[in-house]
Amino acid sequence: MTHNTDIKLGITALAIYVLGGLATFSGIALMTFWKGRDLWGWGEGRSVGVLLLCVGIGLSLAGVLMMRIFRNRGLA
Repeated sequence: MTHNTDIKLGITALAIYVLGGLATFSGIALMTFWKGRDLWGWGEGRSVGVLLLCVGIGLSLAGVLMMRIFRNRGLA
């Protein structure tokens, strides 16, 4: 692979990891502070918070896994 592609893969993995962290902590905040209130017509804040928490943990795991694969394969 070219050097530019290697950098792009690494940045993509890091971006997914950071996005997962933001989603995780946003979900925790929603579950804590928006209990029982409607969140812009999307549903109760607590249920949206649980969704964000689960998706965020999954994205964080995927980002870490991608970083490890790219590093061990010499791609990034």
